[in-house]
Parts: sequence; structure tokens; C-alpha cells
Amino acid sequence: MDLQKHAQQPDTAPRPADLRASDADRDRIADLLREALAEGRLTADEHAERVEGVLAAKTVGELEVFIRDLPAAHRRSTVHAFAPSRPTAGAVPADPDDNVVAVFSSAVRKGRWRAGRRIHAYAVFGNVEIDLSEALFDHQQVVIKAFSVFGNVEVRVPENVSLRGMGGGVLGNFEVHTLDAADPEAPVVYVDGWAVLGNVEARPKRGKLVADILDKVQRSVDRGLRKHLDR
Repeated sequence: MDLQKHAQQPDTAPRPADLRASDADRDRIADLLREALAEGRLTADEHAERVEGVLAAKTVGELEVFIRDLPAAHRRSTVHAFAPSRPTAGAVPADPDDNVVAVFSSAVRKGRWRAGRRIHAYAVFGNVEIDLSEALFDHQQVVIKAFSVFGNVEVRVPENVSLRGMGGGVLGNFEVHTLDAADPEAPVVYVDGWAVLGNVEARPKRGKLVADILDKVQRSVDRGLRKHLDR
């Protein structure tokens, strides 16, 4: 199909099953197959055959075929909620809550730290690392504005958040591994900015899951109870 004919077709949203599968999607299916093997639902040969198919699968729909006959597939859905491609108007301030700057040096934000709604990262002949895999999320939408000039900006997020990219590169590399969380209330991290003769990369960190959504809900309940008791 040439581009002209393609442009004349109506713009319809792809079905969830037709979306390209990510490494995180394949890992989740592989975990389900591993559980089925341990429970005796699959033989060793069946497990090996299905894992081989999972590694070769291109779409989410192709992955679902390998667990369709397993009970675990009905307990843990592989169809993800889809976060908007851009932040909600007014949800993120124009001014940054945090600036991470590396000029002929390196700067790191990692570990147990509180992520603001907007983070600006500047790497000029330097390296910036922003690791959100253990961060506290007080907000549902987080924007990371990354600027790399002869430098490198690396962003890592937990596997159970949504990740979106909105930037570009000028003689550089701007790469964001799109991720969709299963929970529609999960945080959404938007990576924006430019890589000028440099590199900006954002992707999930395997095995890391954010659990602070539940903590946030519990804090809200606790505050409500305290207000009620103080009356």
C-alpha cells in the first residue's frame, strides 16, 4: 500500500490486540507459562514450544494465544489501558519542580525519592540519570523535559506505569519505549525534549513495580478519617 492510498483511508484507532508487543508484555506472558509449568498444566515440551512462540510474537494478540487455555490468563489480563499521548491540560505546571543538570559532569536521581509533576534534565557534555523505579509518585501525570547536547539523558521507570514520548532528535537519538499500564489509574510518565548530537532514552526497568499508588490511596483515607474525627 502506497502512502497516498494510506493517507486517504479513515484514521481509525488500532485494536488492543493489534498493537506491537513490548519486552514487558513478553515477560508477563512468560511468567504465566512458567507458573503453568510449575502447576503441571503444561509439559516441559509444551512450555518450551510456547516460550519460543512468545519470543517470536509481534503483537499483543499473538501473545494472548499462548495463554488462552490457562486459568491464569483470566486472573491477570494482558490487555492494557491506554494513557493519552499528551498530559491533561492544567495537570502539569509550566515551571519545573526539580532541575537535574550535568555540564561536563554527571547527575543522578535514583532510589527512594519523591517525583514532582515536572522535572527538567539538562545534559551538556555530561550524563543525567533519572531512575523512577523506586520513586514516590504523588501525582498521576509526570513530565520529564530532557535536553541533551553532546550528552546523555537516561530515564528508567517501573514496569507498571505508562510511558510516553513527545520529543525528537537533531543529529542525535531520542528513543522512548512506549509502555501501557494495566491499571488505568497508574502514573503516566511523559518524556519530552530534544537530543542535539546527543542521546535521550527512556524505558522500563525490568522487575521494578511502583506500589505507592496504594500508599497514596491509604494516605487519602487516613486524612479523611482525621478530618472527620477532628470535627
